[in-house]
Amino acid sequence: MSDKPVIVDADDLIAGYLPGISILNGCTMQVKEGELIGIIGPNGAGKSTFLKALFGLVPISAGTVTLAGEDITNMRADQLVKRGVGFVPQTNNVFPSLTIEENLEMGAYLAPKAFKKQLERVGDLFPVLMDRRSQRAGSLSGGERQMVAMARALMMDPKVLLLDEPSAGLSPVRQDETFLRTREINRTGVTVIMVEQNARRCLQICDRGYVLDQGTSAYTATGQELLKDPKVIELYLGTLGA
Repeated sequence: MSDKPVIVDADDLIAGYLPGISILNGCTMQVKEGELIGIIGPNGAGKSTFLKALFGLVPISAGTVTLAGEDITNMRADQLVKRGVGFVPQTNNVFPSLTIEENLEMGAYLAPKAFKKQLERVGDLFPVLMDRRSQRAGSLSGGERQMVAMARALMMDPKVLLLDEPSAGLSPVRQDETFLRTREINRTGVTVIMVEQNARRCLQICDRGYVLDQGTSAYTATGQELLKDPKVIELYLGTLGA
């Protein structure tokens, strides 16, 4: 991947939910076009905060974020969606009273004319959703909701997709489906940055992994290298990947 340009560059980010209280303490990450990046680390390390800071949901007090060379630091989420960034939150990630198709329509609200074309594209990735498009999202299982949330984020044809704990709370079978689907999405050309509690499975599918600890990037290497790193195994995979 070394010949690919950098698409997301987060440099020395300091960020937190409250003024003067930082959760990210100089977090740095470079992501190249087309990569699947996994972010692992202990609870409270700042993993989800990092994604939310990239997506304009947590204020950045120092440092910069660029998207394909453009400064997007603290840009509003709707502006980021227009620029090709999609975000799937861990919880409350569907509109339960709307049908699957209406949820997907909400995903394309900034580009309604592209809805039909995008629905076909997303339908190829998630055929089970197309079969049940008139079903209310509130009646779906956790794994099915996760599929709807991922599909909705793809409706604007993003260049970069941010996934916050996509396997959280799912059965092992549904977790496997989610990881396979994430890899499929990545193979269509979408750069994926994924925060994940199932560290071992995450590192198995990602091109590169970052280990976050106390709000900083402690290590980075390929997923396979991190899986075999004695320090990573001892500190993170022993509990997170069991």
